[in-house]
Amino acid sequence: MNFDPATLQQSWPPAAKSRPIVTFGAGSIVGDAHYPAYRKGGFPIAGLYDPDQAKARKLAEAWGVTAYPSIAEAADVENAIFDLATPPARHADVLRALPEGSFALIQKPMGSDLAEASEILRICRDRNISAAVNFQLRFAPMMLALKDAIARGWLGEVVDFDAWLALDTPWSLWPFLNGLPRVEIAMHSIHYIDLIRQILGNPLGVHAKTLGHPNHAVAQTRTSAILDYGDRVRCSLSINHDHKFGRRFQACEFRVSGTEGAAYVKLGVNLDYPRGEPDELMIYPKGASDWINVPLQGSWFPDAFVGRMANLQRFAGGEDKELVSSVEDAWHTMALVEAAYQSSAAPATPLAQQPEA
Repeated sequence: MNFDPATLQQSWPPAAKSRPIVTFGAGSIVGDAHYPAYRKGGFPIAGLYDPDQAKARKLAEAWGVTAYPSIAEAADVENAIFDLATPPARHADVLRALPEGSFALIQKPMGSDLAEASEILRICRDRNISAAVNFQLRFAPMMLALKDAIARGWLGEVVDFDAWLALDTPWSLWPFLNGLPRVEIAMHSIHYIDLIRQILGNPLGVHAKTLGHPNHAVAQTRTSAILDYGDRVRCSLSINHDHKFGRRFQACEFRVSGTEGAAYVKLGVNLDYPRGEPDELMIYPKGASDWINVPLQGSWFPDAFVGRMANLQRFAGGEDKELVSSVEDAWHTMALVEAAYQSSAAPATPLAQQPEA
């Protein structure tokens, strides 16, 4: 059988009937990613709430939706999907305000740390809220196609996963990050860690070091990590958001190798952000003699957000049996993030001292 890249899955099927979406938060991620994706996917947007009412009204007017004056009125919208585009420390309070039996999408990360993630998990269990965490990289066309190729056996057994980033990230676009004690892994590399978990499962542990840069005050912008999958699989991440020396040697890519094939993925949105570059996926399939380009039908932004919401809508309607990145599953990503920070804070193995003469 010949490898045909056109047969690989790149999108999530639409819901037969979509529920109205109510968003909590009016930050840039809503206007730049959530709402463009929801309109593209044909999902009805009921409205939004933000404690900054002026900001909420401005965004609501731009999209022709309602700006609710309170959390209670937003949570009172009947038969809604609740979209929590809120800071991590605010997720729990919003979830407590939702009706029991609700369906919700929670912006990543799932709380500021593992303790908050555990509290969010308890709230969802106690209130019977079916909630997913917005790890939308899992739904990017390039990643759906990669996972489909792996599932069909085109790479054989995956034994190597490298994530390599050397780029210039404009941290000034997100002023709310200033002063946060956890940034790079908790807010950025968490996407990669979560995707790796979906492909390889939970690791045995992690060795990590995350740190800032002397040219700015963001807590961490550089990370090196090894995920321990035993003696058969090698998995490493090398992340540098401070490579400010021109595009020529910048990179944002995955290299995934199996026993019989391999894949290369370029995550274009992070290069020259927010303008970005096209994503890329190339596969060297089992039995081939060269790399084959997979023509992509969309990009991480906004198409992954479409797929993320489509799965939740279909789950709420009974069409999908699995809620991808449910809070039950996402908790394990948060546990891995917590372990990475603990590893970074722990002392390294010291060098032996040279014996005296």
